[in-house]
Amino acid sequence: MLRYIVRRIAYSLLIIAGIMILTFLLFRLSAGDPAATVLGKNPAPAELEAMREELGTDKPLFFGLWKPTEIYTSADFSSGHTTFPGVRIEGKYETVPQGLRPEYDSKIIFRRNFERSNPEDVLMTVHGVCMVEINGRFCKTPHHTDRIQIPIKGQPAEIILKMKDGTLGAVTFQRPTKGWYDSQLVSSLTEIVSFRKEFPYVSFFNFGKTLQTREPIRTKLWKGMFPSLMLMIPVFFGELILGILLAMLACVYRGRWQDQLILCLSVAGMSISYLALIIFGQWFLAYYLNWFPVWGWGDIRYLLLPVAIGILSGTGGGVRFYRTVFLDEMNREYLRTATAKGLPPVKVYFKHLFKNALIPVITRASTVLPFLFTGSLLLETFFGIPGLGYEGVNALNDADLQMLKALVILSAFLFVGINLLTDLAYAWADPRVRPGR
Repeated sequence: MLRYIVRRIAYSLLIIAGIMILTFLLFRLSAGDPAATVLGKNPAPAELEAMREELGTDKPLFFGLWKPTEIYTSADFSSGHTTFPGVRIEGKYETVPQGLRPEYDSKIIFRRNFERSNPEDVLMTVHGVCMVEINGRFCKTPHHTDRIQIPIKGQPAEIILKMKDGTLGAVTFQRPTKGWYDSQLVSSLTEIVSFRKEFPYVSFFNFGKTLQTREPIRTKLWKGMFPSLMLMIPVFFGELILGILLAMLACVYRGRWQDQLILCLSVAGMSISYLALIIFGQWFLAYYLNWFPVWGWGDIRYLLLPVAIGILSGTGGGVRFYRTVFLDEMNREYLRTATAKGLPPVKVYFKHLFKNALIPVITRASTVLPFLFTGSLLLETFFGIPGLGYEGVNALNDADLQMLKALVILSAFLFVGINLLTDLAYAWADPRVRPGR
């Protein structure tokens, strides 16, 4: 059994690693530049560089020794533009599809945008087939490539590029990383767990700060977790217990009017939209009848109506599922034997029938529990409960990719953790599924 548990945990860790990589690719490749989104139009180069360093988006995607910098403005002349902040062209030139074709000894001057406290070497890359002179150093494009890479020492106030011959496509600037694997992927993995030399030696779920309010994301997650659990736990257990009891009652009176009534109500509950149920319940019970608070978060009164709506919306499907499972078990020989021995009906149904139907009950509960997070998103938004779902909606409206990424990863951990617990619960509920049996 121990080997089985260890193997399942190892599989879960591999799944988590795969989810981390997919989440990283999703948010890094499709999100653009988060720093530019936060700072708005025309940010100062120093602010842009500082924000990228904080978010870790200035690093190479997977691996590399150099990362982009805003110390000098990179210029892409092949785009058709010839005007860039901090870049000055002295002399005549001609624009061609490949870039810029200046006359002999024309100068392109790159002015330093800001000065760093620890000036480090900058790698200047000249793209194009050309001969140039950079701060008195003559360079020519090699035959096997179309670019020249020149290290610039000490970050001078100006870099002067003199054209001798050829076409200039672009000029880019980079500064060194801490190492080959100092990348965005490694930084994303260390957000889950990182090790330190001082106490506390291990840090978990350190996702940085939100893009809008600049609050620590871990603090916001801890604050939102309590309201979400206060909402989700009663909904889960209320839906589970009520669904099992009603399904058991329908099985006891199968074929009679009680069974037909329960089945009819469960189908009606499944047919009503979750969103419509929330809107109607909030308007009629909270606003019109004033039985519950309409919106907000305080004492337990604020949870009564959302919890009741959550239980009501999920009970219909549970009743139909559990009723089918219980009816299938009622045709088994062991139940007829227990009834023939004169055991009380309560003992027959809740000890023998329910125990042997635990596997499908656990399966149903494990598939419902992760989706309660999505349901709480609607409930928290409509009723103003400051939980994780509410934070997710706000992050989506504010395009806060850091917060959204943290919620996606947290949801992935929830799914994988529940699946792991489900496998262990199978082995506990039915010894036949244990390894070696």
